[in-house]
Amino acid sequence: MTTPQVEHWDVVVVGAGPAGAAAALGALTADPALRVLLLDRSDFPRDKSCGDGIAPHVLDALVEVGAGDVIDDWAPLRELEMSHGHVSVSGAMRREVHVVPREVFDARLVERAVAAGAVLRRHRATSVSTPGVPVVSGEIGAEVVVGADGAHSLVREALLGRRRNPRAIAIRGYAPTTPEMRGRQLIRYGHRRQPSYAWAFDRGDGLANVGYGELLPDDRSGAAPPSRALLLEQLEELVPGAAATGSGWRGHHLPLSSWRWDQPDGRVLLVGDAAGLVNPMTGEGIYYAVATGIAAGRTAAGAIRSGRADDAGARHRRVVRSLLGRHLRHTFVASRLARAPRLVDAGIEAAGRDRHVFDTLVELGLGGGRIDARLATGLLRSLARPSRPSPELDTDPQEVRGG
Repeated sequence: MTTPQVEHWDVVVVGAGPAGAAAALGALTADPALRVLLLDRSDFPRDKSCGDGIAPHVLDALVEVGAGDVIDDWAPLRELEMSHGHVSVSGAMRREVHVVPREVFDARLVERAVAAGAVLRRHRATSVSTPGVPVVSGEIGAEVVVGADGAHSLVREALLGRRRNPRAIAIRGYAPTTPEMRGRQLIRYGHRRQPSYAWAFDRGDGLANVGYGELLPDDRSGAAPPSRALLLEQLEELVPGAAATGSGWRGHHLPLSSWRWDQPDGRVLLVGDAAGLVNPMTGEGIYYAVATGIAAGRTAAGAIRSGRADDAGARHRRVVRSLLGRHLRHTFVASRLARAPRLVDAGIEAAGRDRHVFDTLVELGLGGGRIDARLATGLLRSLARPSRPSPELDTDPQEVRGG
């Protein structure tokens, strides 16, 4: 039997979504001479189930690799409404966010990576061999491999085995933008396993990204996961008309971040959803994907340049923990607190009284926030007060909108 010849690259990135394209950009920005191969099982553009929210943190990261203008032609928005039953708050976020279909965003990032020198190839990876010099699908070798292949990552399983991290499930579609949705992001918490919420995010082009997601039951519980029909039913209940008028429904799983993120030593790096980096409070993952992708690309370039590719995993672990470690611990705590409906109410009530709390909750959800003393105090104050209907809340919309 003839052994297949192995082609060799400096960096092979498995998965060309935001994490993978960012990894290619990070590597090539650090060293334009690198031979970078970007693999994906799909052609671009392609649709991807997601809330489509692009936080300002994402663009901050992309500026560093020359792609900060990738969505300049999409309308920004600043208004956010959060509610749970009769408790609600709305106001302007400190910084603009964008809502851009992944079909557009991902394809543009891939185009930037190719323009920077990456080679894009349609290929479904079937295996990753380690330790030593990693080989993908038995035929593509690399000094460093970056696993950016999403929630059901083959690379992660090859590296770490099958793990049972907490997961959420969500469904997404597109519906005509109503006056209620226009120019804003709506988040409405439900009554099922928390965090569970429906959303409607205005794209600015006549359509809104709408959807609903909730925490999946633990495998050991024996409980059945929610059906597609139930997810759509919850969406319609929380955002009336969204499910009835929406189309293009796609479901997806989200591997939620835990208290501590880990990355093994060696030449295979994990980024984005493949690394289990999804905000457990909100399901946000694009910032983590882009930020860790860029970090992995830079780390790979530095390790190869120094002739110490075996150190790439340890370097990547240190960088990501420095970048996100404390934030991930705080979002883990916040997500656990949010499993209690009364604490969801307390957070919304506190945000209605204090602009700082509103901003802190937004930051926790988007990728840079932490639980500080003022947020904790606001939660305790809210818990000490009886829950009251929205018209009686001690909430000044002007206070929330100001600042």
